[in-house]
Amino acid sequence: MDGGFPFIDILFFAMVAAFLILRLRSVLGRRTGHEKPPLANHGKPGEDNVVKLGQRRGEGEDAGTPLEAGLAQIQVTDRTFDPEEFLVGARVAFEQIVDNFAKGEKDNLRPLLSDEVYDNFTSAIDARDRQGHTLETTLVAIKDAELIEARLDSRIAFLTVKFVTEQINVTRDANDKIIEGDPDHVTQITDIWTFARNTRSRDPNWTLVETGIEN
Repeated sequence: MDGGFPFIDILFFAMVAAFLILRLRSVLGRRTGHEKPPLANHGKPGEDNVVKLGQRRGEGEDAGTPLEAGLAQIQVTDRTFDPEEFLVGARVAFEQIVDNFAKGEKDNLRPLLSDEVYDNFTSAIDARDRQGHTLETTLVAIKDAELIEARLDSRIAFLTVKFVTEQINVTRDANDKIIEGDPDHVTQITDIWTFARNTRSRDPNWTLVETGIEN
């Protein structure tokens, strides 16, 4: 009869082990292969499709809005592209172009502009010079610089930026008389500029290929 106790002990511990395994499985759950992946940003449900500037997407992944789709295409083609860094450079380029255009510095404008835009800018500078006019531009502030469009055409990437700035623009004639503008008046201007770059080029710089003003 004493020999029966070890068997009962083994049976008891086996039942306890089975119970613990069942409890553990109920707590951890089972993987079926159809689970939704966890949110990468640990945010609220629905936020996993939000693309922030600088965030990369994989090839074939849903890119959301047309802007996000364009940025994703550019990033796949050019792994060094970063939208946030581009906007920093675009702000600097905007300041340089506005300043050099007002001063009539054609040589400084040349590397920043496409051939067509350069021709338009230099034609305006030449016309101003022929009339004996001078343009004084003070860029008070760049209030906002926002990417509004991105696309890839073959190897060429195009990025459109909306600049909201505060400026003072004054045009004077040959006698230094003000013929347009007010040196004491700050005007808010919204420019729509498009920059382009060959993604296969070793030159990291973008050039201005189109300009416009929001009505």
